Amino acid sequence: MNASELRAKDVAALEKEVADLLRAHFNLRMQKGTQQLTNHTLLGEARRDIARAKTVLAEKKKGATK
Repeated sequence: MNASELRAKDVAALEKEVADLLRAHFNLRMQKGTQQLTNHTLLGEARRDIARAKTVLAEKKKGATK
């Protein structure tokens, strides 16, 4: 997911997106633990997507308070 796509969303949608990404990352970790995950790059991509979404969310929250 691109940052521009995330910036188009409002705060509530971003919070839901972060929760969904965290859930997906958890599922990937469980697949890795049970050795069902074949593409390990998905873990890194999920982590970066979470960080990207949290960054945009923090920017929006900071901008809303000013």
